[in-house]
Amino acid sequence: MAVCSDGKVPAGQDSILEPLSFPEGPDIGDSQASPKAVPCILCSDPQPQWEKEPLLKHMLLEHKLVIADVQLVADFPRYIMYWRRRFAEQPVTDFCSVILTNSEGPVEKQEQYFLLCDVLPEDRILREQLQQRRLEEILEQQQREREDTTFQRACMFCHEEFTGNRSSLLNHMAREHAFNVGLPDNIVYCHQFLDALERKLDNLQCLYCEKIFRDKTTLKDHMRKKQHRKISSKNKEYDQFYIINYLELGKTWEEVQSEDDRELAEDQDDDWSDWQAHPLRAVCLFCERQSETMEQIYSHMQESHGFDFHKIKTDLSEYNLKFYQQVKVVNYIRRELHHARCYGCREKFVSREQVLRHVADSGHVMTVPEASAWDQPQYYFPTYENDALLCALSDSDGESEGRGDAPVIAEDLCDLEALRQNSVLSQLLRSGASPR
Repeated sequence: MAVCSDGKVPAGQDSILEPLSFPEGPDIGDSQASPKAVPCILCSDPQPQWEKEPLLKHMLLEHKLVIADVQLVADFPRYIMYWRRRFAEQPVTDFCSVILTNSEGPVEKQEQYFLLCDVLPEDRILREQLQQRRLEEILEQQQREREDTTFQRACMFCHEEFTGNRSSLLNHMAREHAFNVGLPDNIVYCHQFLDALERKLDNLQCLYCEKIFRDKTTLKDHMRKKQHRKISSKNKEYDQFYIINYLELGKTWEEVQSEDDRELAEDQDDDWSDWQAHPLRAVCLFCERQSETMEQIYSHMQESHGFDFHKIKTDLSEYNLKFYQQVKVVNYIRRELHHARCYGCREKFVSREQVLRHVADSGHVMTVPEASAWDQPQYYFPTYENDALLCALSDSDGESEGRGDAPVIAEDLCDLEALRQNSVLSQLLRSGASPR
């Protein structure tokens, strides 16, 4: 926001309260929901259909089959259906490790168990593919929820109705009721998440400690006094509603957040040969033309728009345009054009296209007002946070030339003896040594 020399904000002055960014190019599987119940991996009859835990128990007791690290399987139903098909094609022993129990005892007391684990390359690849597919599905779901404008739901605390985007309700609960579940963009399956929370409140259960109370008034007082208007990070039930828990196979959000760069420092064989630096692309002040070199963008602005930045610096030489003054000029021009206002005469227009036509028709392309308009602290800050044009600015032409060739002139040599005789210190010492 513009600030005058007296510290007051000019009336009607526009301001940009959030960072802008130049547009970037868009980054360039059909999936169906997995069934919750599936047939046994080894039984020939597809019936009955089993849920996860009963099926694991059935396979252990009836078929002596154990799936290692089953909690890390991203899509258990698809995993089971894949191996059901493969076991129908080849014997189980072709895929599973055989574990013999009581190997030193009598033969009749020995039992064979089969272990299906990711030591088998086929199983490891399957798990990785399921994890990748699950992550893609979750990200697509999250994107749909972020862009959804048909969201409609009442606040679970005050019952105020919210429509539009889910962020309006989540931000309301955080702001008005101090109930913060994190950034809306980090949440997935928002409706199911809120359903789970509302069920707990309907059951008179605290959302944090999960104690049950006799009535709603007691519950509300407890959550307010104990500051329990939040959810417990130790409750794994909520992990499914946060996108961070889907990023890495087998890692919870706590494990992902606890990782730091110290692991990289321990690796002495880091190879940065595949590092690809993305060059900065400067954007024209007047259109969306981008160039990787400043010479190209300066030439474009001069040939296409009649704007010569080098001449601007010469015309404003009285202000001794160092780097930071040039930054202010660029940010001032960008800010004015963003607000559809001519930077030369400050006339306001309806759209950016209109102000650009006015600048060209009225000959204001090379018109920069007095320093009082652009030499303001607010223009230290970029109008567009990824403005590469600012990174390539330099001090005024010729300023650095001769800086190293400036002669060093020695001070005049003095008569040291005369200096000692006439020194005030010597006089003080002589007067101090005489008796009073």
